[in-house]
Amino acid sequence: MDELYIGLMSGTSNDGIDTCLVNLSEQKFEVLGTCYQAYPQEIKTQLDELINNQTSPLATLSALDHSLAVLNAVAVNKLLQSCNIHKNSVAAIGYHGQTIYHEPTADKANSIQIGNPNFLAAHTNITVVADFRRMDMAVAGQGAPLVPAFHQSLFQDTLKNRAILNIGGIANLTILPKDKTLPVTGFDTGPGNALLNEWNQRHQHSDYDKDGQWAAKGNCIETLLQELLTDEYFSKPPPKSTGREYFNLNRLEQNVQLNIYNAQDIQTTLTHFSVQSIALALVSHAPETQQVFVCGGGINNHFLMDLLIKQLASIEIDSTEQIGLHPDWVEATAFAWLAKQRLLEKPGNITSVTGATREVLLGAIYKCT
Repeated sequence: MDELYIGLMSGTSNDGIDTCLVNLSEQKFEVLGTCYQAYPQEIKTQLDELINNQTSPLATLSALDHSLAVLNAVAVNKLLQSCNIHKNSVAAIGYHGQTIYHEPTADKANSIQIGNPNFLAAHTNITVVADFRRMDMAVAGQGAPLVPAFHQSLFQDTLKNRAILNIGGIANLTILPKDKTLPVTGFDTGPGNALLNEWNQRHQHSDYDKDGQWAAKGNCIETLLQELLTDEYFSKPPPKSTGREYFNLNRLEQNVQLNIYNAQDIQTTLTHFSVQSIALALVSHAPETQQVFVCGGGINNHFLMDLLIKQLASIEIDSTEQIGLHPDWVEATAFAWLAKQRLLEKPGNITSVTGATREVLLGAIYKCT
């Protein structure tokens, strides 16, 4: 019997909503439909300003919270219509929300996602599971990354040591040892697309560097790259997670002088920075990795992927599509899976990933009827 769930994912690139309808029955895992809904430019601009400046009038924050819920409700209803699926057939929506603040190491650690789940439940008439991160943080976890449990369930192999690399605004790794008696680990490696997109928007006036074409024609500034790699985040041991609160242009320019360099060469260098930080993480914390499967928007940056393949020449690198799931939909599918875990009252975190003191149920349940 089919068990239908919807996953909603809005990542750290602040670009839009990935929506995925999935059959999560024990007999058959299948993605039945997907859609992507870009944020209106006004919403994207407000989110970028909020995250980069870490301040906002309460009225603006409240309006964003509502507007994002509306956009997610529209995305869900659009997906159901395109798939010809009635809402009553869907067990629940796994709703990540839009992260505006993630600080797991502060004395008052917290992670805040906006996009009112009450509104989403009321305007889809489907049970919503949201606020996945903070229960893990309540038991001393990082609250991120949360997708490794899903990666383990779907992608772990008994023949080769695998890693799943998600390159979103921030990049993260899941380390899946072939020996299933060993713990699964995972952590954020550092910047993925976030700095690249911000720099491209400033100088090329487009949302992102398509295929990495602009970066590919520049030169890497080796002294700048080495300076960037001295950031203390990279020497911290896992468990660790980060976000655009940390890796953003405002903070970067407070610590590094950029205006003395050519803008295109900086884009090239920032691409190398993402690749080098990913490679450093693998070599330092998962040296026995034999295969890396990539998902997230960064897989579409051809220049970045070419650099990664050259940097990790001894490791087989491919798309998650080769092991059963298109790279654009891994994250959204993961939150559909986490919603099912919550309804089944099964833990969704992995303590060896987040550092939590124990396994816990992740997510709050919102029902309108």
